[in-house]
Amino acid sequence: MKKPQWISLTVAVILTALIFLFVRTVPAKKASIATGNQQHNENNGPGSGLSPVSIDTILLMAKKELKPAQLTWLNTLENSITRGDVKNQQLAVYHQLSHFWKDTARIFEPYAWYEAEAARLENSEKSLTFAARLFLDELQTDDFMKRRLWKALQAKDLFERSLKINPENDSAKVGLGACYLFGNISSTPMEGIQKIMEVVQKDSNNVFAQLTLAKGALLSGQFDKAIVRLEKVIQLQPGNMEGYLLMADLYERKQDYKNAVSWYRKSLPVIQQPEIRDAVSQRIEDLKKEDK
Repeated sequence: MKKPQWISLTVAVILTALIFLFVRTVPAKKASIATGNQQHNENNGPGSGLSPVSIDTILLMAKKELKPAQLTWLNTLENSITRGDVKNQQLAVYHQLSHFWKDTARIFEPYAWYEAEAARLENSEKSLTFAARLFLDELQTDDFMKRRLWKALQAKDLFERSLKINPENDSAKVGLGACYLFGNISSTPMEGIQKIMEVVQKDSNNVFAQLTLAKGALLSGQFDKAIVRLEKVIQLQPGNMEGYLLMADLYERKQDYKNAVSWYRKSLPVIQQPEIRDAVSQRIEDLKKEDK
């Protein structure tokens, strides 16, 4: 299987908008190659030979975006752990830091990092899965490979921790497989597909698994397989906006603009966000011109 090519710019922008509308963040600047001691398998290079960006570099770059007063407050908070109930103090600080990066600074990577650190410390299935999905959802639209790899390794670590608590968590199994499929953390993407297929073979109605396999098929150019899986997703979940948008993207990549327009139109009734609806409507008009 070839390394995946990323979805079209239009759909990537739309899906990115979805993520950022949910967490109300903006992406941080691109960072350099990882250096120094890293945590949570950051030094373990993937099959491609890439090294992930480091959390130290990510935080350094993000802090350059802050005002002096914000930076002073942040440094004070980071150093506020004292003796006593250290674990609960750390949890409180991690949550404060994540909220700051999400709501005030609006930079995704530090927000997700501190959510992940809190989840690791709390070590509950719910918190670990939530943090893992933050990274997994966002990495799929990140075109900076070293940062995408870092996000994939973070998600992988979190999903694996969640599965240690509950080995029967199918969503975590699919998420773990997706890390391999979209994160380029292995030279054999089939390793990720096999993990997801285990869930599908047990439950063919698992929407998350079917949608993830559809994305994998789409990104590798296996359009017929993607169509079958997306039809299944839409049948099971008629309000699944991502299913409609990916189906439209599929036909657009095939240069079948008539069907692409048809699927974009079908997506409009299930889109709640005005910004995304406007983007899809504009794409419909653009494709109608292409079809002439």
